[in-house]
Amino acid sequence: MGTGTRELDALGRQVVDFFVDGVRVLGLPPSVGQIYGLLFISRTPLSLDDFVRLLRISKGSASQGLRMLKGLGAVREADDHNGAERRVYYEPAVELKRLVGGFIREQIRPHLDSGKSKITRLYRSADLIDDASQRQFVTERIERIDHWMRSSSRVLPVVQKLLGK
Repeated sequence: MGTGTRELDALGRQVVDFFVDGVRVLGLPPSVGQIYGLLFISRTPLSLDDFVRLLRISKGSASQGLRMLKGLGAVREADDHNGAERRVYYEPAVELKRLVGGFIREQIRPHLDSGKSKITRLYRSADLIDDASQRQFVTERIERIDHWMRSSSRVLPVVQKLLGK
């Protein structure tokens, strides 16, 4: 398993860069995109040491990226057919519904859940504004955020159901 002494070629670098751009949009660390991109283009499962060597990232970044990808359900441990090595190897999950479902579960839902208490605090802060016109303006903006949060909470189950999660 692994990639032996092979270096990341031009096509592999382009795939890695594609996924780095994608995770940047989602606000995730670049190492997450690098690792997933490398796994995505690799014909064989890869180990932590492979990520460090091929991507030239620290072991800490590789470990953190893998942990996040595992939490999202975007990577899974692969069978070690070699058996002699004590390394853990990983392969990508390439099913869109799994990737989107994991992102919703691990990133979006917690944000929406924590947003409820933040909205309550915003309303309390707005109530303390002395200027009535400013208080009304701020309250209307908070109501808009609250509406977005409630709408998102209603849409997510539909999206997950469409994806089969």
